Amino acid sequence: MQKINKNVVLALLSLTSLVFLLFQLYYYKFYLSQKNGAVFSKVKGSQSGPDSTRWHVVRKFLGLISSHNIPVYLIDPLILGLVDKDIEQIRSSSDGPSPECKYFCAPRDFTTFALLDKTWKHEVGLFRTAEKMGFQWLKIINKDPRLDGMDDLSGIEIPLHYIFKLASHAIHLVVFYERSGNYLWHGPLRLKQHMDRKFVPFRKLHFGRYPGAYEKPELLLVSIDDLKVQIPKNPSSFLEEMSHSRFLECRYREARAFFQLYPDDASLDAVEFRKKAKSLLHVAALTLNNLGVKFWLSSGTCLGWYRQCNIIPHSKDVDLGVFIRDYKADIIPAFQKAGLPLKHKFGKVEDSLELSFQGGNDVKLDIFFFYEEDDHIWNGGTQAKSGKKFKYLFPKFTLCWTEFVELKVHVPCETLQYVEANYGPDWKVPVKMWDWKSSPSNVQYNGVWPVDEWDDVIQIY
Repeated sequence: MQKINKNVVLALLSLTSLVFLLFQLYYYKFYLSQKNGAVFSKVKGSQSGPDSTRWHVVRKFLGLISSHNIPVYLIDPLILGLVDKDIEQIRSSSDGPSPECKYFCAPRDFTTFALLDKTWKHEVGLFRTAEKMGFQWLKIINKDPRLDGMDDLSGIEIPLHYIFKLASHAIHLVVFYERSGNYLWHGPLRLKQHMDRKFVPFRKLHFGRYPGAYEKPELLLVSIDDLKVQIPKNPSSFLEEMSHSRFLECRYREARAFFQLYPDDASLDAVEFRKKAKSLLHVAALTLNNLGVKFWLSSGTCLGWYRQCNIIPHSKDVDLGVFIRDYKADIIPAFQKAGLPLKHKFGKVEDSLELSFQGGNDVKLDIFFFYEEDDHIWNGGTQAKSGKKFKYLFPKFTLCWTEFVELKVHVPCETLQYVEANYGPDWKVPVKMWDWKSSPSNVQYNGVWPVDEWDDVIQIY
């Protein structure tokens, strides 16, 4: 029997191992990696480096939505924060290749874009194309609050969020809807029971924990890391909006239950008053917004929104709150220019300031200024004939957006605590006889204005 040459055997084994290794590399590169979205072709303008996977996922997503003519814009707070620092340079930069991947390669789990609902309707084709490109996707729906009202709680569901996952990165697409107050709204991200809660780290999402309200942004097309993308023209303003964007819906279900116990006043006087009060509130909102003064629905107007989703017809006025830190001397002349003369001015900027303006047809606008202490917030009241001072204490609160009489306005986020502080535990029961000096649950006597100050702190017109 011929003796086998050991060197030949070793050479054959080495060759076989090499062929098998090459086959494995080929199989991974051209099948598994493409299937999982882990490898991307090097095309003109591509980025490379240890953090380039995020950039490649964003590029692929932009190609996906471009192929379906879907206009999206970047709202990712991390990237916009970086962009804002270099906004002038980015605006003036040419379309030449970027020397480094500075923005889209930043460490993060998601990249967030926004979509205006009315600009796109054909999602089935998008999902099919996304799957062919290697994306996994998730669609989150919930009921459309725009269809709710006193007569009907529709329950009709609409898309609120989409998530497209590829490799180790995900795109969060937030759907914005236009609402009657001429602003944009996005809904919460609430997973249904059957959904995979490990699909992505949902707790790290920047949008979706709460509904949000935004002004319609002016957009700017720029080149970021060699990718053409639309961004809010003023990123810093958008980021500021985002930090205070939480939105509360009117509680129509509770309002309907309230009216079953206490039928609504549908008299001609009540209808007419609500019409006038709505008009007055629109003028007040426009005036304060133009001045840049943040305000919220207060007292009876806040109670009407929270309890019955409407203006209380027997209240006979409109009540707004403003933090004293936001006071501006231009407020009085601005309202006078808007056709609302000053009716009275009580207190002073340092203590218990209150302004009242006369709207048309005996509907009054009261603006109460709030002062912050270590553990509470308060506003003051003054009795004109005696100079007595009163103080109304509230637990500290933050501000949320809501929609009221076709306006985007603020209310205290902690509305129940705010209303209970003012109206007590029986706030659900209508009270037509109300004494501002003794009826509120949170009123305290606060001394008397010195007589020599009356000309300044008690002004009636």
